[in-house]
Amino acid sequence: MPKRVMDRVWAYFDTVGPLTGRRWPIVYRADETQRVETLRRFGVRAFTSLVYAHKPNMAAWLNDWAAQFARATPDCLATATFYPEPDAAHYVAAAVDGGARVFKAHIQVGNFDPNDPLLDAVWGTLQDARVPVVIHCGSGPTPGEHTGPEPIRRLLTRYPKLRLIVAHMGMPEYSDFLDVCERFPDVRLDTTMVFTRFVDDVMPFPADQHDRLRPLCDRILFGSDFPNIPHRYADALIALADVGLGDDWLRKVLYHNAAELFSL
Repeated sequence: MPKRVMDRVWAYFDTVGPLTGRRWPIVYRADETQRVETLRRFGVRAFTSLVYAHKPNMAAWLNDWAAQFARATPDCLATATFYPEPDAAHYVAAAVDGGARVFKAHIQVGNFDPNDPLLDAVWGTLQDARVPVVIHCGSGPTPGEHTGPEPIRRLLTRYPKLRLIVAHMGMPEYSDFLDVCERFPDVRLDTTMVFTRFVDDVMPFPADQHDRLRPLCDRILFGSDFPNIPHRYADALIALADVGLGDDWLRKVLYHNAAELFSL
């Protein structure tokens, strides 16, 4: 994220804001260059910048920053975002034409309905362009007015070929979002923080749902939320391995699924 935005995010976590409600120490608090080099040392082949807008008149300049950052950082996928506002259709189309490869939407922080009419043309553009959207739409860590599976079901009924990537596997409505993923073949889940001890203490993934992850092995992507995580990056990898679904499943989640989706 741009430095001034990242600084505000870190300050929010430091004050135990109402959307987190618990102590959240940032393990990888460092400047931008160090963060990128840390990912490379971890062996990460490609990553996103996942900027997101939480108010009007913010998305377009975030998209400009993200496009510039991606041009200067070849292993970062060009990322963009949007917010329900009158010019959203215009700047989303411009971002797609400019090479954006993934979008981010944060329903909880942005506090908006994904079915807002101001986003109709946005979803249409993204569906037609087949550009994936990482969307935080689950009710964790704190429910929002528009979080949960129902708004997403309504959205996908209208745009069934959207390439949504449900962040945090829809935490804590894991089972409901597995249902969504099973119903809509272009929907995917990301594993961000799921299965880690930090999350298991408050919103554990149900053990009786593990077997449902096997047939979805091609539609689950590793996510980390680096650098804004309260645990080591390796802890997320260890937690995934401990789920016990095997090496082939892990290879797909950690590498092959993203490589195929983003043509890496």
